[in-house]
Amino acid sequence: MADALISVLLEQLASVVYQHTNQAVKLVLNAEKDVKSFSSKLKAIQAVLEDAEKKQLTDARVEDWLEKLKDVSYEMDDLLDEWNTEILRRQVEEKQEKEGENAPDTKKKVCFPMSSVCFCFGQANKVIHRRNIAKRIGELNEKLTSIAAEREMYGFHQSTKGGPDDQQLIQRKKTTSLVDISTIFGREEEKDMLLSKLLRESSPEEGRFLIIPIVGMGGMGKTTLAQLAYNDEKVTNHFHKKVWVCVSSPFDEIKIARAIIESLYKNETQKSSNELETLLLCIRSHVKDKKLLLVLDDVWTENQKEWENLKLPVIMQSCAEGSRILVTTRKQGVAKMMRASSMIYLDKLSDRDCLALFNSIAFFDRKKDEAAGFGAIGEEIVKKCKGLPLAAKTLGSLVWFKKTREKWRDVLNSKIWELEEVEEQVFRPLLLSYYDLTPAVKRCLLCCAIFPKDYHFKKNNLIELWMSQDYLNSKENKEKRRKGENYFESLVMRSFFQDFDGNEMGDILGCKMHDIVHDFVQFLTKKECIIIKAAKGDNQIVELPGDKVRHLTLTSVPEGPLSFPTSCCMCRNIRTLSIFNSRITTISPGSILQMKCLRTLNLSDSVVSELPKELGELIHLRYMDLSHNMYLKELPDAVCDLFNLQTLVLVWCEKLEKLPKAMGKLINLKHLYVLGCRALRYLPKGIGSLKSLQALDCFYVCEGGDTDNEAAALKLGDLGIMDQLQGSLEIDGLGNKDDASEIEKAQLGNKEHLSHLGVVFQDEYEEQRKGDEEIVKALQPHQNLESLDIRYCHIGTTESLYWIKSLHNLRKIYLDGWPVCEFLPPLGKLPSLEILEIECMEKVEKVGVEFLGIEQETETLSGILFPRLERLYFQSMDNWEEWEGITKEDSSSEVTIMPLLYILQISECPNLIALPDFLYKITTLHTLTIESCPILEQDYEKGVGKEWHNISHIPNLTIRPESESESEEV
Repeated sequence: MADALISVLLEQLASVVYQHTNQAVKLVLNAEKDVKSFSSKLKAIQAVLEDAEKKQLTDARVEDWLEKLKDVSYEMDDLLDEWNTEILRRQVEEKQEKEGENAPDTKKKVCFPMSSVCFCFGQANKVIHRRNIAKRIGELNEKLTSIAAEREMYGFHQSTKGGPDDQQLIQRKKTTSLVDISTIFGREEEKDMLLSKLLRESSPEEGRFLIIPIVGMGGMGKTTLAQLAYNDEKVTNHFHKKVWVCVSSPFDEIKIARAIIESLYKNETQKSSNELETLLLCIRSHVKDKKLLLVLDDVWTENQKEWENLKLPVIMQSCAEGSRILVTTRKQGVAKMMRASSMIYLDKLSDRDCLALFNSIAFFDRKKDEAAGFGAIGEEIVKKCKGLPLAAKTLGSLVWFKKTREKWRDVLNSKIWELEEVEEQVFRPLLLSYYDLTPAVKRCLLCCAIFPKDYHFKKNNLIELWMSQDYLNSKENKEKRRKGENYFESLVMRSFFQDFDGNEMGDILGCKMHDIVHDFVQFLTKKECIIIKAAKGDNQIVELPGDKVRHLTLTSVPEGPLSFPTSCCMCRNIRTLSIFNSRITTISPGSILQMKCLRTLNLSDSVVSELPKELGELIHLRYMDLSHNMYLKELPDAVCDLFNLQTLVLVWCEKLEKLPKAMGKLINLKHLYVLGCRALRYLPKGIGSLKSLQALDCFYVCEGGDTDNEAAALKLGDLGIMDQLQGSLEIDGLGNKDDASEIEKAQLGNKEHLSHLGVVFQDEYEEQRKGDEEIVKALQPHQNLESLDIRYCHIGTTESLYWIKSLHNLRKIYLDGWPVCEFLPPLGKLPSLEILEIECMEKVEKVGVEFLGIEQETETLSGILFPRLERLYFQSMDNWEEWEGITKEDSSSEVTIMPLLYILQISECPNLIALPDFLYKITTLHTLTIESCPILEQDYEKGVGKEWHNISHIPNLTIRPESESESEEV
């Protein structure tokens, strides 16, 4: 972790010197000289950090040395942040001075004398403050000089990833093809799948050979599964030649080639060669026209060039058809690099199989009556394993030596990293995966130690947390987001995350961390990251175990204000405070003032009703999450003094009525989330000056009639300058007379980074509303848009939606509550549309060919309509009677409609008479659901309905009358 911290710090040191020189924030004494000296020493230390971080696991002195290095680095990081905050404060003051110069003369005359006095005192305070910063920089430079000198005591040397040092500290165990079948539990399904891939004939698309990767986190049983298949009798009889090679790291082409030759030639003596070409020719001559199974166990490299140098795909082309390469790896990137068409992903064992594996070792050679009293404790111990086979084996072996229930309970009650066997056996493979990460990605992984076990975190929130701690240091803000997504993907590909959830379009939204991985990251951060669970009856006063705590998580804190002991100095270094599953009403002002280094504050899902004004003193704060606090009505004005604040999350604060007027001072604000703040009447006008705002999930249109509110409110047109907006934007409350012109000024067509646009009109069920058509015309978004929602729109026709045909990247459309529209828009020619949901279109009586893309009576159709549509939903279409298909007269040639449709759901459409003929021909249709559609229910009734024969081939059918509470599967 020190390596990542110092990498970021070095970037900041270079940046702050530049800003000091160019932004006229002049410090006194030798600040610039000290910063450069500090930077030089850090670079020298950085060269040996990888070696030091590995040696700390076995040498307590090295661990202490690293602690001192991290302490001084954190202190310098905080100082540099103070320095940068001075620059930001200067920018805000200059902006306010310019605005003051443009104010009316009368105001200037009244304010000038007081301003002058304040200016004098203010300037004096700034000089004193800057002298203090410079002095502290000098002191830290002296500390680092001492630490740098100490490193010579430990014999550190520069090391490279995967080099000899790595092998010495954590020796990778060489594997063989031999396996003890009696020790294997579960994996029957995965074994069957693997055998099927190994033994079946190759398809023309796959060619002569197939690459089959087995992917999973360390200790999940990848090698064991490969051994099972390798030794299966059917596999032995199927292949002419079988070869097992343990690859590991570094990837040595000559060593791998020699290992293949040794396996092929068995006891025959062969000349050794150092020429890769000679070795490869030798291999090819021996496997030519033979059906070969080659197992490459424990592959780490994602380097395309190294893989290509080995030329295995070329060699395999000379083998007989049906040859296979079986690969085990922790990294999905390996499968991609090898261009594997599919992979087998190993997840955790079932609870039953994990317990069976544990019992087979823990009770080996014990009498039944002796083991009987330990079973219940054993079941609880196995819960620690969370389905990880290696953990079950390790804990089983550990308790086999323990003969009393008391000793078994000691194992049960221990933190898993306190068990020496677990640290050596279970964490060792995880350490290999950890050391394979870059320093910055390591730090992002360790950040996850702040979450409680089994916590489901959202991808975007996690990336913004990384940003708040400067883990994604980058000159370009947009690059930070992209870098964070790459880091997240890197951790996903190495199996550090699991239990993914995504949206309907397959994008990952969130995930969890396996409990053993969570224990592992807590083990690596046990002094810095602390999770404290409040015991029953505890009050809200929290005491910390030491001053090394940087990231504090509290859970299950009862209702009331949160405070730390006033005499406590332990929380002065805290950078993250997260509250989960608690009922905090506020944080005491004294506690806020103790946490001056705080960068991340998460008070979500509490019952916060107010926040102290002292919040404005947290000058380092970058991320504040107050979401789902149902009693919070307003934020203190002091929030606007948080010049470093990047992310403010207020989603579903349902009673939040207003935001501070001076939010324009938050010049670093990148992400503002206010979706679900139903009492929020408008957004403050100052937000319009935040040109760097990248995420605004919801814009609340200010209702007319209140002159004061209108003057203070951000207008839709103010979005025009926010070209960096990305992700999702919902506009709520459209329907006012000026909204069309404001939408035009917003220039949605220039927002190329927006992926989702939601538009909610005022929900007034009346006849066609004047102005809605002009608003819809002006809504035209950028063609990069992927998802579009339009709700409660009062237009009679869809002509004003003409621009939807140009959205060639649109993947999802949701139309809801169009009470006066009589026809559906022409959507059939959208090339990327995958999901279509249509709801509450009350006046639609017929879905005709216009829906498929015909807009003129003389137009004929040909080709593929709705070419990518997979899911189609219709709901609450009260007057819909007819769904028209295509007749021969309509098409000039063969027409294909919805060839990829997988799910069709029709609900609460009481007058719909029949389904169109083209639906019966769709071979991909897997699920058809008909609910509360009495005519369809009768005609498509199982076995007896007159149209039953047309849908009986669909695998998953549900026909449910309105009166039934449960679906009837037919």
